[in-house]
Amino acid sequence: MINLLWNKSLRHFLLLVLLTPSFTRAQEQHIIKEIVERLAPTLPDDYDLSELTERLNYYRKHPVNLNHTSAEELKNFVFLSSLQISNLFAHILSNGKLLAIEELQVVDAFDLETISSLLPFVTLGEYPETEIPSFRDLRGRANQSLVFRYAQGLEKQKGYRDLPGSRYLGTPGKILIKYRYNYSDRFSASLVFKKDAGEEFFSGNNKYNFDFSSFSLGFNHLGRITKLVIGDYSLQFGQGLTLWSGFAFGKGPDVTSAAKKDLGLKAYTSSNESSFFRGVAAAIKVTRHIEFSPFISYKHVDASQSLLPNGEYGQVNISVSGLHRTRSEIKNKNSLGQLVYGSVLQYLSNNLNIGTIAYASHYENAFITGNRPYNALGFTGKDLLNVGLHYNYSFRNLYLFGERAQSPGGGAAMANGIMASLSHHLSAILLHRNYDLDYHSYFSQAIGENSDASNEKGWYTGLNYNIDKKWSASLYADIFHFPWLKYRVDAASSGYEAQGQLVYNPFKTFKLTARFKTKLDQQNTDSKVSLKYLEPVSKQNWRLETYWRLNRKISFQNRMESCRYQKGEGIAENGYLFCQDIDYKPLSSRLSGNLRLAYFHTDSYESRLYAYEDDVLNGFAFGMYNGKGLRSYLNLKYNLFRKFDLWTRYAIFIYQQTEAVGSGLDEIQGNIKSEFKIQLRYQF
Repeated sequence: MINLLWNKSLRHFLLLVLLTPSFTRAQEQHIIKEIVERLAPTLPDDYDLSELTERLNYYRKHPVNLNHTSAEELKNFVFLSSLQISNLFAHILSNGKLLAIEELQVVDAFDLETISSLLPFVTLGEYPETEIPSFRDLRGRANQSLVFRYAQGLEKQKGYRDLPGSRYLGTPGKILIKYRYNYSDRFSASLVFKKDAGEEFFSGNNKYNFDFSSFSLGFNHLGRITKLVIGDYSLQFGQGLTLWSGFAFGKGPDVTSAAKKDLGLKAYTSSNESSFFRGVAAAIKVTRHIEFSPFISYKHVDASQSLLPNGEYGQVNISVSGLHRTRSEIKNKNSLGQLVYGSVLQYLSNNLNIGTIAYASHYENAFITGNRPYNALGFTGKDLLNVGLHYNYSFRNLYLFGERAQSPGGGAAMANGIMASLSHHLSAILLHRNYDLDYHSYFSQAIGENSDASNEKGWYTGLNYNIDKKWSASLYADIFHFPWLKYRVDAASSGYEAQGQLVYNPFKTFKLTARFKTKLDQQNTDSKVSLKYLEPVSKQNWRLETYWRLNRKISFQNRMESCRYQKGEGIAENGYLFCQDIDYKPLSSRLSGNLRLAYFHTDSYESRLYAYEDDVLNGFAFGMYNGKGLRSYLNLKYNLFRKFDLWTRYAIFIYQQTEAVGSGLDEIQGNIKSEFKIQLRYQF
């Protein structure tokens, strides 16, 4: 019966592919696509990265003048390393202002791919004088956009049935409404409303609003107040040990990304429901190089609480999923008050940054360690103080960076590193980290294997080598050790990770990428024994990918990827993925889009594979390919009018040899899982 359904589904699937025209998105999105793909394995599903694309789209319309910019502004370009930024300023200091963009080719560590990525967002034109805008300017010369997005799975999940126990109380549709206002780089406003699938919508516990809403006002260049944000905001300083909210890059093909580029204070515009502050924050220019950034935040966060012997409530950790679908999830919603206040004092210049951080966190209910052995050294109590010192300094072709963080009464965390341009073609990085068992911070995004900066020691090193104008290579290795227990690891453990990548880019319309990654760590044995011992866990990934543009309208991307997983002496588990993407974007047509056809086969969940998927504008999907089957999606964009754009997306999984898809309340009867999405944008 299953094979009959599979053969029938396969015929319908192939018919859809053959009869559907292939469409694409603009070529510039390929740069963003490569960046996001690096994050896919480490970020949760539906993580909102719209602030990244919105930032790049803003600079495409308002390019940065490379002769009149700062290190802080250039950090917005995530594909630029801190070493490249410092080398650019060193070049301008030695040789004067850039006369042509092509001059970047002689700046150390700048390769052709980086320059090509940077070109759409920079200029050498006249630098506009800063002026105080009038009310007419704020109304008529600003960029405004309103986005409405709706998505829904087309098959009914178990959680929406009339179950006697736990079930989803809301509707299956996902809704996002986002309003953005920008006037130059002086003033911005953001308003976000969001409802996840399964959450109640203007009913039940959300009778008068959406499940999540966010608001922010951002002001720049107000005399000595260089930044002021009212509402929701993010803070990113140092190397992410003491104070960092929002997403952060880690280990990846660009080996120098291990050195974080802190953006300081930013208005929060994402629909992600955690990792932000809510209140007021500012950056005040005390002198030419000294900046003071005070902040205060109060909001309620999700936590699963239990009654303590003293009659009060306590919790082990904070929930960051943002999902409020069932009675238990709704009970945990906004159950814990969180007050955070503090300040950052920094010395800032183009080649030197030294800063100190101090802030306090107060929670309405106390944290407890719980009954798991690996939680024995977790944070307890209601009040937590964090202080830190961070630095980065560039000298000639060297870039030194680091941070030390401390939770008084607890442990410390340190990360120190060096990057160097060893030649015009070769750059290297070396980073050491040491995170104590009892260092605690709820706002850290440091490099490492753990989700927080604790219980870890390690060395990271990497090389970027631009062999010539056509070939480039990168390699990194990371060795780590965990002195204390972890989840599913009941003893001290160690491991390593290494990745190599080779890129062949003979001309702008063709690119070939080969990548190999291997990782070895340790976990408790799966054997039924009274005393758990550790077994080695190894995983290797191979990827071969091509991108080529046939003409101005059509481009193709092909990928072949495999994975091999083995635990102890067990049988090795393998996974395979084959993808074909076709993009079509005629310059004069209102209609454009892209199409994917993929086949995957994995032996188990452990051998699953990830691949970035194109989506509607500022919508991202990290496809997880697990099991055996076919995957396809079609994205279409249509310019309705001069200021209206319409996107639609249809995506489908067709699985072989299965009678149900998913598990728990997400279970779907049958072998098909599909979703439809529509988005409308109005720009005015």
